[in-house]
Amino acid sequence: MPEDEPSTDRESPVGKPVIRGDPNFTGQHADEAVEFNPDDPASLELAAETVRRFSENTAGADDNVYMLRGAAACAALVRGEGSYKAAAERAGGEATVSFIRKWSRVHDLPRSIRIHVAKGEIAPTAAKHIARVAGEARLLLAWAALDHDLTVRQIRSVASNVNDGASIEDALASEGYQLGRLTVTIDVDAYCKLRRRAALDATDPSTVVTDALETTLDDGP
Repeated sequence: MPEDEPSTDRESPVGKPVIRGDPNFTGQHADEAVEFNPDDPASLELAAETVRRFSENTAGADDNVYMLRGAAACAALVRGEGSYKAAAERAGGEATVSFIRKWSRVHDLPRSIRIHVAKGEIAPTAAKHIARVAGEARLLLAWAALDHDLTVRQIRSVASNVNDGASIEDALASEGYQLGRLTVTIDVDAYCKLRRRAALDATDPSTVVTDALETTLDDGP
């Protein structure tokens, strides 16, 4: 992936509570967040126990930190055991290969998406379907889910259509939504300048905003 392209996969170590340990997102301090180290036998055993309990009781589905911890345990167990099958056998209980694969993918989502999961703005069950999509479409589906308050069913449908070969634009359009469409509020001074610039350039505000953002974000980190 080119250096100037956003990451669509996890960049931090597997099992490390980068988001779960950040009180800005979860209200939970780093020393309270469980870390799963796939190279540590004791930590791997904890991951196996966590996966087993997670697979047998998803009553905490409304607790995003709980769900992210379960996803981290799944990913660490897979890394430590070397395969989904071996991870499922190690965890036991109701932990199937399919279950572990789905939640491992959630753990592997990029930080920019996991932040919204931790904050409760993307449901973990929705994140499972976002994680099914690869590449830039994964990011675009996540942002569209936020912009249009998509339901889990709609996200699942869009993900399925993309994986069947549809573009993310067409898949969203089939649900009645336009990619890149969002509502923002700006202060009056900026609004006046925006309208004035659009009029003088004989264009529309969306073009002015797009050009300004592309210049600003290209110059940023």
